[in-house]
Amino acid sequence: MARPHRSFFAHASALLGVLSLMAVACFHFPELLTSREFRAVYNEQFARHLLLVGLAAAFVLGTLAILRDRNKRIATIGVASATLAVLFGGTNVQFDTIGQTPYSLGLDWFVLSLFFSALVFVPLERYLGKRPLSPLRPGWRTDVAYFFMSHVLVQFILIVVTASTSTLAGLAAFPALKTAIQSLPVWAQFLIAVFVADMAQALLHRAYHNIPWLWRFHAVHHSSRHLDWLAGSRIHFAEIVMTRSAVLLPLLVLGFSPPAVNAYVILVGLQAVLAHANLGIRFGWLEYLVVLPRYHHWHHARQQDYIDVNYAIHLPLVDMLMGTFKLPRDQARWPQEYGVMKLETVPKGILRQHAMPFQRGRRFDDHVD
Repeated sequence: MARPHRSFFAHASALLGVLSLMAVACFHFPELLTSREFRAVYNEQFARHLLLVGLAAAFVLGTLAILRDRNKRIATIGVASATLAVLFGGTNVQFDTIGQTPYSLGLDWFVLSLFFSALVFVPLERYLGKRPLSPLRPGWRTDVAYFFMSHVLVQFILIVVTASTSTLAGLAAFPALKTAIQSLPVWAQFLIAVFVADMAQALLHRAYHNIPWLWRFHAVHHSSRHLDWLAGSRIHFAEIVMTRSAVLLPLLVLGFSPPAVNAYVILVGLQAVLAHANLGIRFGWLEYLVVLPRYHHWHHARQQDYIDVNYAIHLPLVDMLMGTFKLPRDQARWPQEYGVMKLETVPKGILRQHAMPFQRGRRFDDHVD
C-alpha cells in the first residue's frame, strides 16, 4: 500500500496549535515557565500578537487539511490544541508583575526558538536544500525532544556551567590581561572571543572523537542519519555541559566584556543551526573563512577518511592550525551518508541515548539505522 502523502497544512497546524497551548501556559505561570534572561528580549505585547497569529493559523490550516481529507488526525491535533489554548484564556490571560523564583523553565525560549527556526529554515531547505528531505524525516521526533530539553532546561544548564567554571576562572586571574582586552572596541573583543572560544571548543571536540569514554557521549550527536537545521539539537545533556563549560572558561579568564560575550552567544546559536542545515548553496571562498553547511556536513560524513577532521564550529582557520582541515575542492561533492560508523552502538530515542554512554560495549537491536 502506498504511503499517504503528508499534508504541510496538517503538520503546520499541529505545530502551531501545540506551541500556542504552551504559550498560554507561559502566560498563566510566567514565574515557573519563562526564563528571566530571555524575557528581556521580547515584550508582552509582542508575545500576545504572535500568539494570536499562531492560533488563527492553527485553526485555518487545520480546517483546510480536514476539508481536503489530508492527515485529518494530525490536523485535528492542531485544531484541538488551539481550541484548548483559547478555552484556557488565549491572548486574554492576565498576570501581575512577574515575581522571582529560584528556578524556572525556559518554555518561552523553546516556543519562540522553534517557531522562528522552523519559519526560516523549513522554506530555505525546501527550495535550497542539497537533498529532497522532508522536515518530518526519520528521527525528527527525537531531535525535537532534544531541542525541547536544551531550551526548557536552559537555566539549569547555565547554573551547572557557571558553577563548573567560575571557581577556576577566579583562580586563574590575569588583571592586566583583562584590562587590556576590555580596553579594545567591542567588535575587536568579539572577533578575539570567537577565535579563543572556537579553539577551546575544537580541542575538546577532537578529544570527544579520540577518547573512548568521551566518544560515547558525542556519538549521540553523530548518530543523526539525516542532517538539517534540527539535527544539530541532538546532543547528550552531559556533552552540553562539558562543551559550554570549556567555551565559557577562557572567556571568563580573559575577561571579555558582556556585550562581546552576548554577541558571541548569539553567533553560537545561529551558526550551530546553520552548520547542520540542509542547504546546497555554493559559498565559494567563504567556505575557507567561515564554517558553513558543507564544511560541517563532511565532519558528520559516515566515511573513514573524514572521521578526524573539521572540528571547528566557527572558523576553518582553527582546523588549519590544528592540522585537521579537510574539504573537497569540488564544491559539488557532499557526503553520501551520515552517522556513526557502528550504527548498532547507538539506540533510538532520547532516553535510551542518554543511558547509552553508561552501557559500554552494548549493541542495540533497535538502533539509529
